[in-house]
Amino acid sequence: MPEPRLISSYVAVLAAQLPASIVEELADGLAETHRSYLRQGLPPDLAARSAVAEFGEPELIVAGFARVNPARRAARTLLGLGPVVGACWVVALVTSRAWAVPLPARMVAGLTIAAVIALLATSALGTRYRLAARTGAAGFLGVIALDGSLLASVAIAGVPLTWVLAVAMAASAARLCYAARALRPALAS
Repeated sequence: MPEPRLISSYVAVLAAQLPASIVEELADGLAETHRSYLRQGLPPDLAARSAVAEFGEPELIVAGFARVNPARRAARTLLGLGPVVGACWVVALVTSRAWAVPLPARMVAGLTIAAVIALLATSALGTRYRLAARTGAAGFLGVIALDGSLLASVAIAGVPLTWVLAVAMAASAARLCYAARALRPALAS
């Protein structure tokens, strides 16, 4: 028996806003609910309306999935870690006095940090699943690039290793690993 138009339209709304794997599971559940109403003796159109009503408004379903989006959660975590890791690097730079960072490099770093924060904030606060995943992925790549640059600059500059610098490097390495782990599911979305 072909799928009723109401159910097809409902699934199409979800498919426009959610990843295919989620939509597939929702469509299976909706089809099963529809079949259940048919087995209870409801006519096909009424069974379709009842199944859709039981599932709820598609906008509410999309909003619910957006709230639990892994990219959104990871972006919030990275936004919380940012000031801690940044403070570690500030203390390392101030106490070492061995680093002379040229103005253009500081400006590029500052603009990059601002862009990464904006991407992560968009992901963390977003109510659209795909937008949160995409901006999260871009923000995670930015965190990886920033922390990778910091770690590489320490190796290239040959700065003497102090315990303060070691803490900053460990904080960056941990954040880099977290961002890399969060990147895969965000890209899959």
